[in-house]
Amino acid sequence: MKFTQISELELSAAFDAHVHLRDGEMSQLVTPTIRQGGVNQVYVMPNLVPPVTTVKQCLEYRDRLKAIEPNVDYLMSLYLHESITPEVIREAKKAGITGVKSYPAGVTTNSSSGVISYESFYPVFAEMEKQNMILNLHGEVPSTPSHAHATKDSAAITILNAEPAFLPTLKSLHEKFPKLRIILEHCSTAAALAAVRACGSSVAGTITAHHLSLVIDDWAGDPFCFCKPVAKTPEDRDALLQAVVRSEGRFFLGTDSAPHDQGKKRGEDKVAAGVFTQGNAVGYVLDALERGVERGVVGEEEINQDGLEGFFGGWGRRFYQVDDGRGERVVLRKGQEKVVDVLEKDGINVRVVPFRRGETTWSVEWK
Repeated sequence: MKFTQISELELSAAFDAHVHLRDGEMSQLVTPTIRQGGVNQVYVMPNLVPPVTTVKQCLEYRDRLKAIEPNVDYLMSLYLHESITPEVIREAKKAGITGVKSYPAGVTTNSSSGVISYESFYPVFAEMEKQNMILNLHGEVPSTPSHAHATKDSAAITILNAEPAFLPTLKSLHEKFPKLRIILEHCSTAAALAAVRACGSSVAGTITAHHLSLVIDDWAGDPFCFCKPVAKTPEDRDALLQAVVRSEGRFFLGTDSAPHDQGKKRGEDKVAAGVFTQGNAVGYVLDALERGVERGVVGEEEINQDGLEGFFGGWGRRFYQVDDGRGERVVLRKGQEKVVDVLEKDGINVRVVPFRRGETTWSVEWK
């Protein structure tokens, strides 16, 4: 298969290991776009308002999602919070909840209830290890307050180095809980990729669709490309592309598709962090790989059916220890889909601008 010369591609339906589906009207708008992007199984983030911290909340949330789009398999997570105890972990495991998501306090959307210190959660992590549950890490530390100064022992933290500054925490958690399955979410730097590779097989990383295309200059001028963690340098972007085809299963798709109403991305005092990619998830990745080949970052011979099947679904499902019970497949056709300028729906009072609005990408047809 010479990737850049093909116009049609058949793949197994994808597993997206990191999605934000929100709640209420926003959920009604974006949940139906999961399958439009070539995905039939998702791992759902718990940072609602209020956050999903109880088993009851989690199961009720899953029921609401199923009512909107029943033809998707929703794997669910709890939000790491002081109310999460080993007892809650045991209850969650029995209820079929997959994992727990950790947000450092204040680093991203709806993270104000997040973690300040990990040590207080060691009993929770020990129980998660025992119960074979997954710990999902938003791998950044909070920025240094603007009025503070760096010291001789530590550099000031900004959104540009917040991820590298977190990596010693990943190493520490893995050393203390070597059998705990940990995912470093939405890797955005070459350093993050190296940190995952330096750990044992119980640690993996997700890569988004948009980080494979974006660099600093893109989000600096366009609020619809602004997310946390922010896109970094061209070298970091290219390292992510190489990880897609060279990871041997250590990295897999987690889009971190994060919808915000159009007014919160442009029109308020602060820009909401999040890039919406759900409706064209698989196509965006294929486009980014093609650009990578054109730049000489990825070899054409490195892109093959097995590798694509692995990144889009096989490797993530293996790490999560789940099957695609539907066995569905999709046919993708290059350049046959135009990304909508605005995602909207009659009777719903929120509007979302997707990534690469107005551009063409791969179309998705379900077999």
